[in-house]
Amino acid sequence: MIGSLLLLVACAGAFGFLLLQARIGQLERTVQAMEEELARLHDRTQSAPIPRPPATVTATTRSGPVPPAIPEPALRSEPQPEPLPEPESRFALPRLSFESLVGGRLPIWIGGVALVLAGFFLVRYSIEQGLLGPAARTTIAALFGIALVAASEAVRRLPATRDDPRLGQALAGAGIASLYGTLYMAAALYHLIAPLSAFVLVLLVTLGAMALSLRHGPPTAVMALVGGFLAPLVAGFDAAGVGPLLVYLGLFVAALFGLAVHRGWGWLAFAASFAGLAWAQFLIAVLDGSGNLSAVGGFTMLLAGGASAALPVAGIRSRWLRLAPLLAGLLQLVVIAPGLEFSALAWSFYLVLAAAALALAWRDATYLAGALASLVLLLALEGLALLAPATSPTPLAAIVATLLFGGTGQWLARRSREWLLVALLGTGGPLLVAHLFAAALLPGWGWGLLEAAAAAACARLAVPLRTEADSRALIATTLATALLATVALAQFVPNNWVAVPLAAALLLLGIWARQNTVPSLFVLPVLPLVAALVAAAPQLFGLAGLVFETTTGTRIAYPLLPPFADLLRTLALPIAAAIVLLGDPRQFGAARRLAAPLAAGLGLMLLYALAKQPLAIATPERFLAWGFVERALITQVCLAAGWALARAGRLPTLSRALLLLGLARIVLFDALMVNPAFVAQWSGPLPLVHLALAAFWCWTLPHSRWRIAAALLTLAAALVAIRQWTHGPILTGPISTFENGGYSAALLGVALAWLVRGITAARHDLRIAGLVLLTCATFKVFLVDAAALDGLLRILSFLGLGVALIAIGWAYSRFLARPAATPSSDPGRP
Repeated sequence: MIGSLLLLVACAGAFGFLLLQARIGQLERTVQAMEEELARLHDRTQSAPIPRPPATVTATTRSGPVPPAIPEPALRSEPQPEPLPEPESRFALPRLSFESLVGGRLPIWIGGVALVLAGFFLVRYSIEQGLLGPAARTTIAALFGIALVAASEAVRRLPATRDDPRLGQALAGAGIASLYGTLYMAAALYHLIAPLSAFVLVLLVTLGAMALSLRHGPPTAVMALVGGFLAPLVAGFDAAGVGPLLVYLGLFVAALFGLAVHRGWGWLAFAASFAGLAWAQFLIAVLDGSGNLSAVGGFTMLLAGGASAALPVAGIRSRWLRLAPLLAGLLQLVVIAPGLEFSALAWSFYLVLAAAALALAWRDATYLAGALASLVLLLALEGLALLAPATSPTPLAAIVATLLFGGTGQWLARRSREWLLVALLGTGGPLLVAHLFAAALLPGWGWGLLEAAAAAACARLAVPLRTEADSRALIATTLATALLATVALAQFVPNNWVAVPLAAALLLLGIWARQNTVPSLFVLPVLPLVAALVAAAPQLFGLAGLVFETTTGTRIAYPLLPPFADLLRTLALPIAAAIVLLGDPRQFGAARRLAAPLAAGLGLMLLYALAKQPLAIATPERFLAWGFVERALITQVCLAAGWALARAGRLPTLSRALLLLGLARIVLFDALMVNPAFVAQWSGPLPLVHLALAAFWCWTLPHSRWRIAAALLTLAAALVAIRQWTHGPILTGPISTFENGGYSAALLGVALAWLVRGITAARHDLRIAGLVLLTCATFKVFLVDAAALDGLLRILSFLGLGVALIAIGWAYSRFLARPAATPSSDPGRP
């Protein structure tokens, strides 16, 4: 407690001294300006020419005699100024080079440091050898420091050394450093002087150091800086405890700040800040912390705040150099907090420094980055404190932090984006962190009300931004409002229904984007969609496993489905909301290419899961009875939906995807994996109806690219009709001779139908398809059917084929010989 009071008194004294020094400096500058003005006036007076009287002209006139001339008064002779003595040649080192640096500059400064170390080690040697008592050692050290200071003044006056200011600078710096170490040794190690006397003496030495620095310049200040900070380390920093050491360091740093402000030495202020914070970090790392961390925390708080205020006054212009002590102090307080068990004192240190950062940012926008950094570190500190097992005043600190940062940010949010960010993070950050790490502090509805209030505060910032061109600010406020509102709504629904607030957020973000003119807002609905998918990760993994199993040969897929109730609870509402928004081509913005297929694919998966529920095919018996029926119905729904969208000209991408999905199901399941001709399953007339209907969808589509699929489906329907005619409702079994001939007849019939349709409708593609199929059927009859038939059947087969080919050739040749229609002449032309 005494150390803290002394530190406060020292800071107050240093502040008063700074004010006095600033006033004295102003008076000195005023007097100097007046002297310079007088010197300029004197120079103009001396250099002005002395006016001479005009020469008298005598003339004779005819009217009379010339009057006698009036005698001219004699001019007073001004004394001529004596010539100024020529300036004496002063000592100056040559330009900087290796020789001048090593031979002329460095030895003096290294010698000064050596003198300081010699004094310190002389005292330590006397202690180790027991040569002198404490009083004698202290007296010798004090005399040594005074002698060095006196020597600095002597060399300024000696003719041989007065032209080289570095000698006086080195000796003065070494003497000041020695006096600091002596005082620390007398007060902290040996207790030879009382604390009040030590404080007065340190203050006097500090004043002397400042005076010598003003007299000798920056090098003396550097020597005083190095000696003052090294003195406790050489003498033994833990000999008298941490409290006196911190008081000593605080006084020393305050004195250096005062000197730096007075002379405009920003480098000195920054060096003092860095050295003081380094001492604090050293004490945190070395000491055990019991009973000492609170003092170190107070020292860090005062040092970081004081440095942040002193650096700009001392002339530091770099933004990051100004912020460095503040950020380092905040980090050190975060490190100290666990050692203080996140007590009220630890939080007080941090919040006071954070308030200082806000105050500095209010006056100077340079410190806004420091205010934001203090808020981010505060959220991290809050999370660590809430994870600690012991009870602490962290909830109260979170309330204070919300009022401090949120209130200040809401007040100054219109100044800049940075203040708006402070407002958003300060309003919702501490609340969300507390809810995340300590949800047991309040019931669910309590958290919901607080988060709803925070969402309203953020929404208040978003409304005025609708008419401004700052899209980033509007996006940030919209995101903060949506996050807080979603979390608030989630507190009033069951835990496993998180999809409800996410779907609501998705819809509301889409509506909000339509009411504004900022295109970037349309991208935001993708965030709750992604969050809903993350929340439904178990169900999505189940669907992915289902797709993998069914595409690799698994016939019974129903047992692999996730529970349908879970799918509806986790995916139905967000996917439905996303599909509704997809009706507006602006929704989802640049993410539309990702969101649209994702929502459509998951929607189809949900419909697939729904379609699997009525029949619930989970056993081989049910697969035999209902497998083809279920599969055909699902495929027809896909094809019919795609056909309807294509005919209406709406959602072309979805239409194309549905048609491709239906055709892929026919190829993958009906033709390859679970073909009724190879896998036993009841089909009845369904295969023919199934393929014929699929061919109808493709033939009647508005685009010609689907005609190849239509032709193949028509051919497959004709072949299935023959198979079903010969085998009945179960299509498995070998191919008979009669069935083989039926296939040839079906191929010829389809080829003939395509040729007729191509000729009558002038469809070149149908004619070519008919000719290709006719050729294939001919080769089949000659190569396959002829080998399987004999006797009368072979004769009839070739007879029918010959007659058909002759008739087709005759008809097609007459079609080709028909003259082409000539275009009608233009009646308007002669």
